[in-house]
Amino acid sequence: MTSIAKLVLAVLALGMSAAGVAADEYPSRPVRIINAMAAGGLSDRAVRLITDALARQLGQPVVVENRSGAGGVIGTESAARSPADGYTLLVSMSSTFSIIPAVKKASYDPMKDFVPLGQIWYAPQALVVRPQSGIKTAGELVAYAKANPGKLSFASAGNGTSTHLSILLLQREAGIQVIHVPFRSGGQTVASLLGGQVDAVFSDISALVPHIQSGSLTALGVTAPQRSPLLPNVPTMAESGLPGVSTINWFGLHAITGTPPAVLERLKAAVRAAQLDPAYTAALAKGDMTTGTVGAEPFAEMIRQEAQRLAPVVRESGISFN
Repeated sequence: MTSIAKLVLAVLALGMSAAGVAADEYPSRPVRIINAMAAGGLSDRAVRLITDALARQLGQPVVVENRSGAGGVIGTESAARSPADGYTLLVSMSSTFSIIPAVKKASYDPMKDFVPLGQIWYAPQALVVRPQSGIKTAGELVAYAKANPGKLSFASAGNGTSTHLSILLLQREAGIQVIHVPFRSGGQTVASLLGGQVDAVFSDISALVPHIQSGSLTALGVTAPQRSPLLPNVPTMAESGLPGVSTINWFGLHAITGTPPAVLERLKAAVRAAQLDPAYTAALAKGDMTTGTVGAEPFAEMIRQEAQRLAPVVRESGISFN
């Protein structure tokens, strides 16, 4: 063996040894999770619910960094450019992984630049109006929209978000046209409905229940395959004759492609254990949210299938992003 060959082998061995030591010591400092949406929104609540459980599993603090803008593109691109060392993770969601890539050329590829660790949780939406509207069912809302084309206004949490997608699916399924009013967060959409600035909203059920129970809002339907235990008397959209209006808010965690395999396995195990943490599951149950039960590989397949299902709807809509 030549001296050059020996040197190459020595360097490779040293590199593998260092990688092994790094994996054994991981994590040796706090882990950062980038959330591409604004603080206080649904995705922010999703990740902050699990950070304590995740920190207990990793033995290090887990901090959330909000980098919002351009429908989540800015934060997602920032994560994709981060070192692949396991110390930067990304909150993944429908908008940035399934919707935006169908219509916008971003600098990241959700399937190539990120590695799935697991689903954090998922939750259905509800369609609500003000009681002053006199509308009591999804069928009545559709009838009103057909009789008054272009007059019914819907708020969403922003272009390309899951609440915007629900509006698009409703228009497609019912054959109606409504006015879309995008905001920056789900909280703003509910406030705009309560204030009378818009006529209807799709939003996560946990945020709507207090307003529904107080009589401030009327629930017309839920977007899940089955009724919500928090709203047992509210039919599903399928029961209302609109089976195509089926959307679920889901959130997951992804690492950066190139992260050492041993570190990835450590992270996947930590996420799975955090999903089963009693304090975490109890917090979810209070808001009709379900912990993600799929593993990393089935989670990746779910995202691929969703992207294929939604791409035609999204492209037909002509969505644009600021």
